[in-house]
Amino acid sequence: MGPGRAMDWGRFIDLDTRPYGVEDVDTNPDNKRRLQFAYRIDASLVDPLRKLPPEVASNPASLALRNLERSWRLGLPSGQAVARAMNLTPLSDDEIIIGKAVDEPGTGDPQVKIASIANGAFAGNCPLWAYILAEARQNMTDVPISATGGPATVKTPQLGPVGGRIVAEVFLGMMFGDNSSVLSLDPQWTPVTGSSFALKDLVAYALGQGDPLH
Repeated sequence: MGPGRAMDWGRFIDLDTRPYGVEDVDTNPDNKRRLQFAYRIDASLVDPLRKLPPEVASNPASLALRNLERSWRLGLPSGQAVARAMNLTPLSDDEIIIGKAVDEPGTGDPQVKIASIANGAFAGNCPLWAYILAEARQNMTDVPISATGGPATVKTPQLGPVGGRIVAEVFLGMMFGDNSSVLSLDPQWTPVTGSSFALKDLVAYALGQGDPLH
């Protein structure tokens, strides 16, 4: 990010009320502040991730194939094995869909069950990264949004029990391993905002909008 540029956090985190579904996006001034949703979490890859540019990677250029080879070389367990290690019931092969998590799949949105790929090589043996993405599809959640001219909530996939726990434990491990983090300096700290404390409260504090940390 170059000089004179800044991150508009309101496009990524629900910090304020934004216009929803702005018409005539090229000329409407509200377009600069519109609500902008991220892609859904699902087991599909969009360009240029599906096939990486040659200046980024080659042999293979496919990100999915690179992930498969990396997982095999590192000896990573399957998604089902990790779920069982967490005392969770793994997803069935029928629940692990490779494709976009769209509400109504069309002809351009293939929905492929994991067991039908590579002559069944992935039956009961889904790569961990693909499992986490497919798991999110099974964890559709109604998320409240602050928007003008739009719905009060949107339904979107969120990380499931395996993927969510891995991400949470990584963050916690980093904070406990940092001697200057809040959790290390004040393990008994709790936010003054109560049970509604969320990521947007931390971002608002960083932007000078309130002080939830004391």
